[in-house]
Amino acid sequence: MTSTLVAPPLADLRAARERIRGNALRTPLLRLHAPEFAGELWVKLECLQPIGSFKIRGATNAMKLAPRATLERGVYTASAGNMAQGVAWCARELGVPCHVVVPDHAPATKLAAIERLGAEVIREPFERWWRVLEEHRYAGLDGLFIHPVSDPAVIAGNGTIALEILEDLADVDSVLVPFGGGGLSSGIAAGVRALAPRTKVFACEVETAAPLAAALAAGAPQPSAYTPSFVDGIGGRGVLAEMWPLVSSLLDGSIVVTLAGIAGAIRLLAERQRVIAEGAGAASLAAALSGRAPGRRIVCIVSGGNIDAAKLATILGGGVP
Repeated sequence: MTSTLVAPPLADLRAARERIRGNALRTPLLRLHAPEFAGELWVKLECLQPIGSFKIRGATNAMKLAPRATLERGVYTASAGNMAQGVAWCARELGVPCHVVVPDHAPATKLAAIERLGAEVIREPFERWWRVLEEHRYAGLDGLFIHPVSDPAVIAGNGTIALEILEDLADVDSVLVPFGGGGLSSGIAAGVRALAPRTKVFACEVETAAPLAAALAAGAPQPSAYTPSFVDGIGGRGVLAEMWPLVSSLLDGSIVVTLAGIAGAIRLLAERQRVIAEGAGAASLAAALSGRAPGRRIVCIVSGGNIDAAKLATILGGGVP
């Protein structure tokens, strides 16, 4: 990445909201009644987007900003599933070809959805897939590459979530955001900083892959251990270098949660809210229930709901896939 990423200004978030209107939903912000939590828990249900994930926001904003002549060459992205669906959805709407490079552990539910939307799937080992994220290109594909994380238009699209939260709920103490690469958390944090600087924004990671926590502890991005798990939408080998200045300056820290904690949060959402969340999407609620987020009024971003049925059944039965 040759350019320096900066936090999107409030004007860019507001422009993105108008640009994505009609594609992305304004999702509900609902109170989650959990007597085991001393304060107020609220959930922002991005799992209700047309593709089951917030990724439609950034994908739509990026593609609507691109010149038509550029789009006609086709688009592609690298994604474990949700950004792939966002780009594929928008490509279908615009009538342009779409390719998606996916890691070999991508869940069947997400792969089926990508193909259903008309995109061509290219499977690669995790290490090769991760290099696509680092290099911003994939040899053999000549279309427009839409980075799932470190694209200013994608980050601004993600930041529209902050506008909706702060319009719907006053005096939020903390916003908890699942952390994959930082595109969602930095977009939301940019909006929160502009409109409610007292509110803190925390990244939420899983114990099997917590690169931001390692980077914050060391003061710089570090190689990070990665163990595949049912929480497939977050975690990686490390914090992307171009994202480090942004996330380290905008976020108030990282809360790392266990696989069991995330499974418990998925069960709670299903039983009490009748909402289906994927592992990454429930990481924020798991972080809130851990008691480590400051304040009494906490908003949890439920970033997605695309989980394999067999894994969901195991979790609802009391297990951890």
